[in-house]
Amino acid sequence: MQGFLNLNKAFGWTSHDCVAKVRKILRLKKVGHAGTLDPAATGVLPIAIGKATRLLQYLPGDKAYHATIRFGITTTTDDLQGEIIASQPCSDLNLQSITAFLPQFIGKIEQIPPSYSAIQVDGKRLYDLARQGVAVAAPVRTVEVFNIDILDWRAGEFPELELAIACGAGTYIRAIARDLGAVLQTGGTLAALQRTFSSGFNVTNSITIEELETQLQTGNFQVIKPDLPLQYLPSLSLSAEHGKKWCQGQKIVDAIPKVSEAIDISNLSSPYLRIYSQDSCFLGISAFTENLLIPAMVFEPIS
Repeated sequence: MQGFLNLNKAFGWTSHDCVAKVRKILRLKKVGHAGTLDPAATGVLPIAIGKATRLLQYLPGDKAYHATIRFGITTTTDDLQGEIIASQPCSDLNLQSITAFLPQFIGKIEQIPPSYSAIQVDGKRLYDLARQGVAVAAPVRTVEVFNIDILDWRAGEFPELELAIACGAGTYIRAIARDLGAVLQTGGTLAALQRTFSSGFNVTNSITIEELETQLQTGNFQVIKPDLPLQYLPSLSLSAEHGKKWCQGQKIVDAIPKVSEAIDISNLSSPYLRIYSQDSCFLGISAFTENLLIPAMVFEPIS
């Protein structure tokens, strides 16, 4: 069994919990995931099965979330799972005031990751250091937020704002909640989070652990083809001769003219291609330069 599973992660589960559960259900050792989700977050967690674990590094990084921000509260973890640091009702806060500040969080922005996060400093996870009471300044990171849309507004002593956020890899939605509360001078924390899109997978096509078990019992489970989430990469079909050499790890020189004929090399966002045989069998991922086609990951060698 080789390919992907579009898992809808439940509240309270770690990403590691999900991988362990899928391993047990499928009775397979080679299982991995893309894009860690906090235990309190739900939604899309791409799971790689078998040899597809080697494709995780090539998945697209774009993600999308539905986030609920609660104003008037600041916590140690920047979400409701942490201890409350400050609490001040802000019933006078209105949506018009918030809307004026949202553009500050769109585009390439600098973020300080939450103290309780998986970021490593000197080889140690920030959440491990935080639990030990060690104060460490998290490194500032540049991330990209593509779009923020307002979904709902609920006024009250501790008002809540629901947002749809599309962003690049490495963006912390908890940090957006914290920083938006800071610029509004009310405090803010993440009250709920659902990932609706990740690495080419959409929540509308996801399945829960329970649905996975049911599909296996009824014989209806179908693994997602390994190359499906890689459609953002240009593809190239190789001749039988070139395909065999490429699968053996050899660099291909004379295939480059065919690459430039089929693909606009000057306008690519990634240095990788999907490689196929002449009969449309997915062979793997190749890097390329102006002169060479270089095997990066051979998925299905030609016999």
